[in-house]
Amino acid sequence: MSDKAMLEIRHYSKSYGEGKKAADDVSLTVMSGDICGFIGHNGAGKSTTIRAVVGVLDFTEGEILIDGHSVKDEPLACKRVTAYIPDNPDLYENLTGIQYLNFVADVFNISAAERDERIRKYADLFEITSDLGDLISAYSHGMKQKLAIISALIHNPKLLVLDEPFVGLDPKASYTLKEIMHEMCAAGTAIFFSTHVLDVAEKLCNKVVIIKNGRIISSGSMQELTEGHSLEEAFLEADSDEK
Repeated sequence: MSDKAMLEIRHYSKSYGEGKKAADDVSLTVMSGDICGFIGHNGAGKSTTIRAVVGVLDFTEGEILIDGHSVKDEPLACKRVTAYIPDNPDLYENLTGIQYLNFVADVFNISAAERDERIRKYADLFEITSDLGDLISAYSHGMKQKLAIISALIHNPKLLVLDEPFVGLDPKASYTLKEIMHEMCAAGTAIFFSTHVLDVAEKLCNKVVIIKNGRIISSGSMQELTEGHSLEEAFLEADSDEK
């Protein structure tokens, strides 16, 4: 594990409509080699925060740094080292799977040899190699999810951001993704992902951040938060303490 901060969120806030804060003074750090679970009820502010991290959502309050670069001031430097898998991937459906992956590889200037090796590796692991010649419009939701995951891994990101990544994946694909996440973290990638599947977070993460009504109510190492009980119990306890 490195001591390099790959993601730093400092006092980030986001308001909608009549001053309602979807994110309220959110601060957190994800180090290189961390798998950090971001957990909370639906509407707690997870997706709002994640979308600001990856540059999809503009913000005025606070600062977000990726690998030391400001998301606001140096968006390209941030995007070069980041991969984002949304909960509902929006893909170019008029392309075939392989055309889409090559398009993403072109965007990141990945050499022919590297892209071929990575596409082959991940398409085999997710068992969609034989479907890569088909139009994405013919893919099931699960297949689109797998393609989105492969496209996110193609440039070997330093920060992988995922929003509810296991929704829509079959058990084997979920297992494969978890194995890949472990492998990437061992190589120094930082992973930040939202989930409401607490037993998955407990097994997978070394850090956890709990958010409620836009505010972080608990955070720390998985060991600290779950000492003597499960993550589910720790979550319910933090949740009830806030009421």
